[in-house]
Amino acid sequence: MGYRMHREVQPRKAWRRLLMIAVICVLLISGGIIFARHAYDAGLQPVNNDTKSQVVTIKPGSSSSAIAKQLAAQHIIRSAWAFELYVHSKELGSELQAGTYAFSPSEGTVAVIKTLTKGSVTTNLVTILPGRRLDQVRADLINDGFSPAAVDRALQADQYADLPALAYKPAGNSLEGLLYPDSFQKDAGTDPSIIIRESLTEMGEHLTPSLQASFASENLTTYQGLILASIIEKEVSKPADRAQAAQVFLSRIKAGMMLGSDVTAFYGAILAGKTPSVTYDSAYNTRLHTGLPPTPISTVSDSSLQAIAHPAATNWLYFVAGDDGTTYFSTTQQEHDAQTQKYCHKLCSE
Repeated sequence: MGYRMHREVQPRKAWRRLLMIAVICVLLISGGIIFARHAYDAGLQPVNNDTKSQVVTIKPGSSSSAIAKQLAAQHIIRSAWAFELYVHSKELGSELQAGTYAFSPSEGTVAVIKTLTKGSVTTNLVTILPGRRLDQVRADLINDGFSPAAVDRALQADQYADLPALAYKPAGNSLEGLLYPDSFQKDAGTDPSIIIRESLTEMGEHLTPSLQASFASENLTTYQGLILASIIEKEVSKPADRAQAAQVFLSRIKAGMMLGSDVTAFYGAILAGKTPSVTYDSAYNTRLHTGLPPTPISTVSDSSLQAIAHPAATNWLYFVAGDDGTTYFSTTQQEHDAQTQKYCHKLCSE
């Protein structure tokens, strides 16, 4: 009898153990599902309550995964995987459309996906391009539909004195070189001063304490850093070559040499209403005068700012922009002359 009772108890204990394991597994799975669902729902929520639009360009052929990563990197959505899971669950992958959109971090993932599937691209964009003189920015804004009078009012510097970027501008100087190149959204009621204010605000954000400290380490004020960056922007087309060109100009300044920049000479002539020429004598002609010109000569991109802040560790003293878009560097006048004759025919004859 005792043996039989023992045989009956063992299966009951085993059954209880299996039941307990099953319950634990169910609880763990349920908890995991609840946690995953919570993380998924949270991932679909807006990044924050900032309603300022950011321009996002989705390239043709971009996969849903690539789009998700791009939007997450630009802080338009909270979670790339939540974006992908929603798109997959709704079978929307093939409906996401390429184009230029204006999104804000306050929209949320579902609203962003809805815009992408409808192809509701933004058409009311105003773009300030890198390497543009202030008079060219003015013409671009007028071409975008703003009245000349409104644009002229918007380009008056005094009204933006509250912005950090204006703190570096000498009194009486224009906004030349202080507008950060980017695309900005407008509607029928937008005044061009709003576009200018947004652009100046962006420049202030790019002129970080770290960047200014790097300028200072090169014995440049923030405004002088902008001046030199604008020359780099106009002289060197490939961002990869800009740090070396910055080194050339900084080395020349330290050696007391003239910068010898054609683009500064051209700017001075244009400013005076003359035909662009390297021989026109103005304060901007660094082929005739040592030191920096009195103001920047164009809008500047971040790559030019970074080039001045972090010049290459090289010993070049000359460079020439070739007709092929490549910048050729040298250490002596003889080498420079040889490279100019070999690589610069069309550009150097202009």
